[in-house]
Amino acid sequence: MAELLPQHPDFLWRNPEPKSSYDVIIIGAGGHGLATAHYLASRHDITNVAVIDKGWLGGGNMGRNTTIIRSNYLWDESADIYETSMKLWEELPDELEYDFLFSQRGVLNLAHHVSEARDSVRRVKANVLNGVDSQWLTPEEVKEVCPIINISDNIRYPIMGSTYQPRAGIAKHDHVAWALARKADAAGVDIIQNTEVTGILTAGDRVTGVETTRGTIHAGQVALCGAPHSSQLAEMAGVKLPIQSHPLQALVSELFEPVHPTVVMSNHVHCYVSQAHKGELVMGAGIDQYNGFGNRGAFHMIEEQMAAAVELFPIFSRAHLLRTWAGSVDTTPDASPILGKTPVDGLYVNCGWGTGGFKGTPAAGYAMAHTIAHDEPHRINAPFSLDRFETGHLIDEHGAAAVAH
Repeated sequence: MAELLPQHPDFLWRNPEPKSSYDVIIIGAGGHGLATAHYLASRHDITNVAVIDKGWLGGGNMGRNTTIIRSNYLWDESADIYETSMKLWEELPDELEYDFLFSQRGVLNLAHHVSEARDSVRRVKANVLNGVDSQWLTPEEVKEVCPIINISDNIRYPIMGSTYQPRAGIAKHDHVAWALARKADAAGVDIIQNTEVTGILTAGDRVTGVETTRGTIHAGQVALCGAPHSSQLAEMAGVKLPIQSHPLQALVSELFEPVHPTVVMSNHVHCYVSQAHKGELVMGAGIDQYNGFGNRGAFHMIEEQMAAAVELFPIFSRAHLLRTWAGSVDTTPDASPILGKTPVDGLYVNCGWGTGGFKGTPAAGYAMAHTIAHDEPHRINAPFSLDRFETGHLIDEHGAAAVAH
């Protein structure tokens, strides 16, 4: 594995003048857009590509997520795409020649009542059948994995057990963006920052390019990877997407010595926590229920999150809040992504991941690159096509597995 590169690579400030035309334009320089560019270049030898972002590289949701990576999903379709992503994560540090601090420290998904425990055991068995590493742990075994957790019966939501995926973990989100961008840039991809797309150009039923704040750019194919604004972008081409955007909040504490060795998630109390490499405790909450694109949310969500965290981890009562933030996540009615073709020829969409976007980064880019190169979906993204909302073949992962993040 390569040594950790300088924190601010030079290409972050390089902003090339757009060419008049490209083979492929990718809208959104976050993890999914950059991963798509990387795999187009590395797997399909397509390098006449522009990645366009209205802000800066990795400055949207990519820089606001809580870095959790896992693949222990229930449905076959979800397990396939997220386990493919996990395997790609395991290859990426060497492939990108960049240490983005990928740490496979394991993820616990706690169960707090009987029905949740039964659903969790069901998910473990489904994971094993799909070749995903997964275990069911008793409260005492949970304590062995995470010694600071409270397994007492004398709390509001006692821990009845937990699923455990040892290969799961975290990665440094901004370093992931830089690593992908660095490889794509070296392959000849143009990464064009501070350039807003104001229109999608079409001729008949085919896409022909985009209008931007830096002029018109023509292209034979356009990929929308600009969550949470994919619905707005798609409407520019006359395509309506069944997605909504909600604020999703998180926070970090001050720095501590290592005290939290794994990742703990509790869907029932809407709290999940890990400890970052620098030492801060990273906590996330459930989505705010109102729609919006703002990067802040309702205070009561953070309040409930912190109350739950202190109950699960009494030692956290000594911690001090450093900062809070939010990102806007787009989600579909079945809480699973849309990844593939649209009714407009040459226009592709990648959206609706909800809270699964970061963990799905490599697979999303890999599948989108394949779909663009062949104008047909890959096996892993074929079930996530837009037409499932017409046929009724929905993939309701949240409803089935009761896992929010």
